[in-house]
Order: sequence, then C-alpha cells, then structure tokens
Amino acid sequence: MTRPALPSTAPLPATDLDQAFALQQRLVAGVAEAFPDGAMFRADVGVVPGLGRPETTARAERVLAAAFDAPAACLVQGAGTAAIRTALSAGPWAEGDRRLLLHDAPDYSTTATTLSDGAVTAVRVDLDDAAALDEALADPDGPAWVFVQHTRQRLTDSFDPTAVVEAAVRAGRRVVVDDNYAVVRTPTIGVQHGASASAFSLFKLHGPEGVGVVLGDQDLVERAHRANYSGGGQVQGAQALAALQALVMVPLNWAVQARETRRVAERLAAGEVPGVVDAVLANAQDLCVLALLDEPVAADLPARAASVGAAPFPVGSNSRHEITPMVYRLSSSTLAGRPDLRDWAVRVNPMRGGADLTIDLLRRALDRGGVS
Repeated sequence: MTRPALPSTAPLPATDLDQAFALQQRLVAGVAEAFPDGAMFRADVGVVPGLGRPETTARAERVLAAAFDAPAACLVQGAGTAAIRTALSAGPWAEGDRRLLLHDAPDYSTTATTLSDGAVTAVRVDLDDAAALDEALADPDGPAWVFVQHTRQRLTDSFDPTAVVEAAVRAGRRVVVDDNYAVVRTPTIGVQHGASASAFSLFKLHGPEGVGVVLGDQDLVERAHRANYSGGGQVQGAQALAALQALVMVPLNWAVQARETRRVAERLAAGEVPGVVDAVLANAQDLCVLALLDEPVAADLPARAASVGAAPFPVGSNSRHEITPMVYRLSSSTLAGRPDLRDWAVRVNPMRGGADLTIDLLRRALDRGGVS
C-alpha cells in the first residue's frame, strides 16, 4: 500500500490576540448597553407580546448584531444546521427561488441534507477559479442567491471567502454564508462583507447545546422571527444569557488555541514525533493539523489516543465539553475529496491544551500501537 502525500493547503487567516480583544470589548460594550439595571442577572421565558420571544433573548440578539456589524439577529434552536435552514428559508426560499450558486465541492453532510430537503437546484462553480466565478455572476439569468461555506470544503481550496461574498454583492446577488467554524476564529465573517445572512452555531462557541444564530438583513431576520413564533421554538432567556456569557470568553481563548495549533503543525512537520512523517495546517472543519502517518493506522489511532487522555471524538468541535486535545479521523466531506487519506491521516486539535500536551499524547498513542 503506497502512502499518499498531504496536499498543499491555504488556511484561513486566524484572529490574533489584538483582534480577539477588540471583539471581546465589542461584546462587553453591547452587553452594557442592552442589559442595564442588572438585566444581565435576570432571564424571562415565553412569547412576550410585541416581541414574539423572550425579552432577554431579544436583548442578546441586539448584542450579537452589534458585535458583528449586522442589522439584526435571530437566535434559533438547532445550532448551526438550523441556523442555515432558517437563513435559507427566510431568504431565497421565502422569495420562491430554489436556485443557489454553490462551490463545486463536497458539501458538509448536514448542509447537503438541508439542500436536498429544500429541493435546491444547485448551480456549481469552482470558487478557486476567479474567471469562472466572474462569468457565473455576470449571467443575468443566474441564481439571485449565493451560498458560501466560509471554511474549506476541499483541502486544496485557496479562495478568499470574504472576497467571494463581496464580488457576489457587487454583482447584485444576495448571499447566505455558513460561518460555522469561522466566526471568532477568523477576523471577520460574511455579514461584515455585505452578506445578507451569516448563520452559525453558538454551541461551537462554548454556548448551550442547540443554540444557533442568524445575523443579517432586517427583512430576512424579520421573516425568520415570524416563522419561529411558536413558544416551544424559542431560545429562552436563560439560554440566550448563557450563550452570551460563554461567547465573551471565547475570542481570547481561540487566539491562543490558534497559536498552539500552528505550533503543533510546525513541530510535527519537523519530525518531532516518530510515526508522523508530515503535517499541515488546514480548516477541516475547524483550524486543525492534518498529520500524515508512517503506517496506515489512522483508523486505530483515535482510540489509542483516547486511552492516554485525548478526547475520543468531537462533541461540537470546540464546544464547552471539549477540553483535552483531540486526535480523530478526517471528516466525511474531507474524505469525499481525498479518500486516499482515510488510512493514513488524522486531524489533531489541541482544544484547551497546548502544543506540549498535544505532542505528548500523540507520541504516547503511537508508541502504544507500536508505530515508530
């Protein structure tokens, strides 16, 4: 069996400490404005007349919209997947348009289900081909809406997602951006570049299980609120507060994690761990390290790593449940593009750990399997 090579990757820019602190301060300033007189310590529930949702939830939405330069926000149940569905339902589908301009690459699995359920007519274009994108956007009969996944769908993707959003907006298209795994981790998100909606999970940002958000244009967000009038569908006040309390802590945490992830990649690529022959940084899904193994033991390595203290599997890929470094298989969407890596590569994510602990756990896992 021939060992494959890792592809050349183009990781997205990662938020640095100064940018992280600036975002934290925007969030704190938003809380100060939206929650006067101790409102941050109280939470209501139900469909408040005139709001259609808890007052606390509406206050949290104002904080989120302001922090990310969006006109409005809608908190939803169902995390990132529901946020994407909500944005599409309140955007192109509400306007009777089932055509979407999409990247010609494997879709994230739950996104593929959403597109299938919505009976989307996909118009595919390789976003790495600037000329092809320009041609698609210049077509007067092309889709009125564009859908962009901010993080990489293929390991070899190199396009700038924010530039794609800006180009689509200049061409008169409206854009929905899946900002899962990108929000906070990159300096800006889709809505900050003119997208009509940014959809993402707050669970992936240490918030409560199941909470997501759509940030975007007033008309789209108002339609989302109207469609979600049921009391049982609301993000209740306590959930909204918990999401904000967690989110304020995330930016600085993430900036440090990104630094440690880069250090892990550099040390593995330098040959520090026997059994690892190469490593690259990649946004697959979260920013992580792809480690190429000397032997085809990728299927067994996660369990070995778990036996010495690594996380055995992702929960939300940077949820509040994930503490120890993770050694895990490549995602299904990544393997759809590179099935030859299935037995030879794993993704390594420090989570709350540093490079030293991550390297140590990986070395011990490989030693336990007799790989050297």
